[in-house]
Amino acid sequence: MKILSAEFETSAAGLRDCLNWNLPEVALIGRSNVGKSSLINMLTGRKGLALASATPGKTKLLNFFRVNRNWALVDLPGYGYAKVATQDKHAFNTAVAEYIEKRPNLAAVLLLIDSRLEPQRIDLDFLAWLSGRGVEHALVFTKTDKQSPTKTRAAIEAFLAAAAEVGAEPATTLACSASSGEGREEVLRHIAQVLKSARG
Repeated sequence: MKILSAEFETSAAGLRDCLNWNLPEVALIGRSNVGKSSLINMLTGRKGLALASATPGKTKLLNFFRVNRNWALVDLPGYGYAKVATQDKHAFNTAVAEYIEKRPNLAAVLLLIDSRLEPQRIDLDFLAWLSGRGVEHALVFTKTDKQSPTKTRAAIEAFLAAAAEVGAEPATTLACSASSGEGREEVLRHIAQVLKSARG
């Protein structure tokens, strides 16, 4: 997939504020500070398109970016620092849950995981919840440039083993680095497949 254009479209506080358009959307989510903004910039080739914050959890809105004029990336608030909305929605906010459960445009969710860390309970809990929503999703392990490929592979295997223990469904697994650009083509190829399926 070639990215010919990418632009910020709007921010939404919740489902009711989302854009009324027919573009398929690929949403990114993960713990705060996992590198969502950096990944958006790397995928689109636009360095300052999504603004990364030095303060974890600062992003509170759903941010929409139109890509190639015919699909969109949606940056969802990180769930590591959000207040618990209800007992069954763990530590991510109601707006995110409603978007994932009810947004008809949603084609897939990319769940970002820091490849340097051992399996985190909040990631596993979110993945288990996401697996039960019937939404296409993939795991994207970030920051692979910070360690050796062997350590990254071991981290992915450990996470998948832990995910199986909490009953999460198997998902496509990708690895990338926003700094080096490693994995960009693989992630874009996956997105292209998802969009093709969404458009029938």
